[in-house]
Amino acid sequence: MNEQVEELSRALGQAVGDDSLVIVCECGDLGCAEQITIPIDVYEDVRSDPTLFIIVPGHDIPDVEDIVTCHDGFEVVCKHKGSGETVARATDPRCP
Repeated sequence: MNEQVEELSRALGQAVGDDSLVIVCECGDLGCAEQITIPIDVYEDVRSDPTLFIIVPGHDIPDVEDIVTCHDGFEVVCKHKGSGETVARATDPRCP
């Protein structure tokens, strides 16, 4: 969903400031709709790897992912090897 938000924001010129984007937390809770403001270049860098996701601090699920970096207002998690990684790669809209 956030890839569509980014594309729409770029098309409409509605990025927050010149280089930020408001995304929805990418945690494993399907009901989570918390928003995160993130620099577009950071978002692009993180999401270039289909196993990395941007979440609100404290939304990690240790059984399936590890926190790899902490930023002001968000964390980046990586899915564990195995089924979590396989699902992440299979459902990544950026992968052909």
